[in-house]
Amino acid sequence: MYQTVIFDLDGTLLNTLEDLTDSTNYALTSCGYPERTLEEVRQFVGNGIRKLIERAVPAGTNVEQTDKVFDIFRSYYFEHCQIKTRPYDGIMDLLQYLKEHSFQMAIVSNKNDAAVKELAKDYFSEYIDVAIGEREGIQKKPAPDSVFEAMRLLGAEPETTVYVGDSDVDYQTATNAGLDCVSVTWGFRNEEELRSLHPAYLIHKPEELKQIV
Repeated sequence: MYQTVIFDLDGTLLNTLEDLTDSTNYALTSCGYPERTLEEVRQFVGNGIRKLIERAVPAGTNVEQTDKVFDIFRSYYFEHCQIKTRPYDGIMDLLQYLKEHSFQMAIVSNKNDAAVKELAKDYFSEYIDVAIGEREGIQKKPAPDSVFEAMRLLGAEPETTVYVGDSDVDYQTATNAGLDCVSVTWGFRNEEELRSLHPAYLIHKPEELKQIV
């Protein structure tokens, strides 16, 4: 039924939460602000790293100070984005299966484009040719622009493309792009929240995607 699979990155292919939390707290404490817990950062991610920092700084923090925290975070995270980050269990087997069955694959993320390309190259270069992150000139998710760009680069059609992600942002992105959405429960949002979105599919393990495609 599908020929192309577009994946979100954080919370879908890679468990990046600990590195994101550590980098957020490094930037916060560098500026004299209190740290955030892993669970707080889990709720802050999904709309790009700028929004993550805006949510992480104390309420009422001015733009100038938020910019300072953001700049520290961005620099530190790019150098420390692979300390604790790992693919979720079953992801590499899934990608191998998709490759063997001639599926096209892409990554579309709201993470900084340089970090997305670096992580994609280091973990998934054998399987995934297109990786797009947040950058100037293209609207970030839930706007469909980055998904459309990935499809253009792959020569994919919407009727045979499925989008896989772990959040409400991913569901909205798929909807805005006119694609079926597979929501995954192993990422940064709980099953109850995902189920309330009524995605086309809801899966609990990467191997379940094989039955869908």
